[in-house]
Amino acid sequence: MLLAIIAFIVFLVIVASVKVVQQVERGVVFRLGRVQSHFRPPGLTLIFPMIDRMTKVNMQTVAMGVPAQDGITQDNVSVRVDAVVYFRVIDPVKAIVNVQNYNWAISQVAQTSLRSVIGKADMQQLLSDREAINAELRQIIDTMTEAPWGIQIQRVEIKDVSLPEGMKRSMARQAEAERERRARIITADGEFQASKRLAAAAEVMAQDPASLQLRLLQTVVEVAAEKNSTLEMLRFFDRAAGGDQTPRGGVPKTDLSERLAKAEEELAKADQPPSIASADDVPPVSGLDAEEDHPRIAPPAQEQAPPETAE
Repeated sequence: MLLAIIAFIVFLVIVASVKVVQQVERGVVFRLGRVQSHFRPPGLTLIFPMIDRMTKVNMQTVAMGVPAQDGITQDNVSVRVDAVVYFRVIDPVKAIVNVQNYNWAISQVAQTSLRSVIGKADMQQLLSDREAINAELRQIIDTMTEAPWGIQIQRVEIKDVSLPEGMKRSMARQAEAERERRARIITADGEFQASKRLAAAAEVMAQDPASLQLRLLQTVVEVAAEKNSTLEMLRFFDRAAGGDQTPRGGVPKTDLSERLAKAEEELAKADQPPSIASADDVPPVSGLDAEEDHPRIAPPAQEQAPPETAE
């Protein structure tokens, strides 16, 4: 009976002495309250019951969100910035002995460092140059945690930068004005290049006047293809391209619009039916029956001068 009790006690001691450390963990052993310099690797390990106490430390990378921090940038703009910190324990003994709760401690350090970086940077840098801000944050936090606490900061990323509504509207107006300025510059550049081409084309047309008429006819064909009235276009181009219509003989040349109007009037008269209904409406022909209606009046005779008498 006594042997059974002893065997049972030995079994309980063995069970209490055997500990299993996972692959992602390391074991820190305290013997009689004093930490051992070497941590226990993953696998099966033995400790002395009631003498040793082992604490397991996770060696995986931890992603911890930093609460949003309100701050004022260097150019006096109120912003709200939140971030995320990636860290892992590289020295489990320091992480257990030198700091009470390293997760909470890293969170506080990240918040204070984030506020400090916001105050040193301006708004444009926060929005466009986040890589430099992230690198500066990582350096600040890693300096405070790696050597004393045995915790390595792997990455620090700014998640979001919240701006006031008034600042958002101002930035939207600024961006719209910048786009409008670029559009006007591009339009003006296009008009400048087009004016150069037009000037070159005008010089070529000035060497041969027939080319201007060909261009006029081409324009008329293009307008006629759209089923529009070409009369006003002809008048406009005739006035624009006519210039001095006086030929060499000194007689002014008839305007193209007048010739067209006259031709339209003649065509309209030719299409109208004759308005004479009977023979009585025929007007008399000049020269016929002129003697009956109007008797001829003889011209008065010339008075002869009396002959001169010789004295």
